[in-house]
Amino acid sequence: MNTTQLFNQPTITFKRTVLMSMMAMSLGGISLSTQAQTSAQSNQQEIEQLRQEVQALRALVEQQQAQTATGIAPVAIAPVPVSAPATKPVMKIASGAEFNLYGNIRADASYQAEGGSAARMYNQINAVPLEGVGERSDEFKSTLAATRLGMDFKAPVGAGDKALSGKVEVDFLGGASFDNLRIRHAYISYANWLIGQTWSNFAVPDYIPETVDALVYAGGSIKRTPQVRYTSTISPETNLVFAVEDPKDATITGIKQRLPALTARLNHKFADNLTVSARAMGNEKRVNEDEKTAWGVGLGAKYDVVPGTTLKADYYHVKGDSSFVSYANTGVITAANGDLLQSEFDSISVGLTQQFNDKLRGTLGYGYMNFDEDQAYINAVTDKTKANKDLWQAWANVFYSPTKPLSFGLEYVYGEREALAPATPNGSKTGEDNRINAVAIYNF
Repeated sequence: MNTTQLFNQPTITFKRTVLMSMMAMSLGGISLSTQAQTSAQSNQQEIEQLRQEVQALRALVEQQQAQTATGIAPVAIAPVPVSAPATKPVMKIASGAEFNLYGNIRADASYQAEGGSAARMYNQINAVPLEGVGERSDEFKSTLAATRLGMDFKAPVGAGDKALSGKVEVDFLGGASFDNLRIRHAYISYANWLIGQTWSNFAVPDYIPETVDALVYAGGSIKRTPQVRYTSTISPETNLVFAVEDPKDATITGIKQRLPALTARLNHKFADNLTVSARAMGNEKRVNEDEKTAWGVGLGAKYDVVPGTTLKADYYHVKGDSSFVSYANTGVITAANGDLLQSEFDSISVGLTQQFNDKLRGTLGYGYMNFDEDQAYINAVTDKTKANKDLWQAWANVFYSPTKPLSFGLEYVYGEREALAPATPNGSKTGEDNRINAVAIYNF
């Protein structure tokens, strides 16, 4: 190795070479001294000097290795300028508002083993055909109608740091056949106020067990209404929400809406793992100039049993309304003598979700609805095979997310409805919903 090659090696290699050379020279000196039979005192001095040199060089090498291990440069190097991390670009419009787009592409598929109809592939437990009457069993269905597109926005308003925020979100589940564009959410909020359409203050989805089906199962509700809402924060753990909402109810014949519904919701967090919500609702049902007051109460709870295991439950008792809670019988009907008669029911949904790891989770759920057997109401129902005495569904699902934007779900659901009267000619009062659901979602 020539001199140029030697100095081109890393600093540590160079110093180790020097150490070896010096050791060799010293050892050579010792050998020569021994052969020449020099005095013992001279030999001892040379050995001691060599020991000191070796220790000094060893300390230098160890220091060099320690600096390299900790990432400290062994020699002074001019720092390389590092550019600041790129920030996510903010999209703005002429008014100064900032906004971001989001959404998903969602593909749903379902195999209906028993029950169901051709018009819909999502949940329809209140209207599945009775046994032997027009069932669409052994049938595969698919759609991308639950694909969603949304936009969140924020804009400065007046002086100070307060801002107006809002959301616009649509999907394609509108119309009887679920293939038309519809508004899911469209609202603005400022301070404690919200104006627009979003989740009902009475029928919130927070306490519903997770499903693959794009619609809720028996016992729950995913109602969105036009509303004006005010939120009052009582404490960090408690808030009270009031709203006036549009209780439109297309199932009631001849209804004339005169007043909005009044709703109230009290949310409280008892501990880090327990949240509850108590709700109340009241609204006027006006048919042919006659009036009835509809009302309801609800109670929901979410409890993290242990980290990764969550229990959800939601309960409703409602009289005279079929707009807020899904799959209810018609809230108000007119008797032959002109009297208004009201349906009344209790419903509950409960489910346990287990997060197995960061990519896999699963849910077991059950939902039930029971309608009071008011004989006057039953007598006034025109087609008793289309009104129900009770409904129930049970389901089990798993969701797998291999990467953050992708999610795949598989679910089995079985449920039944019992009608107020049997169908003809076979005399069956039971309709069955037996199917497997699958979904693939890409979020953006």
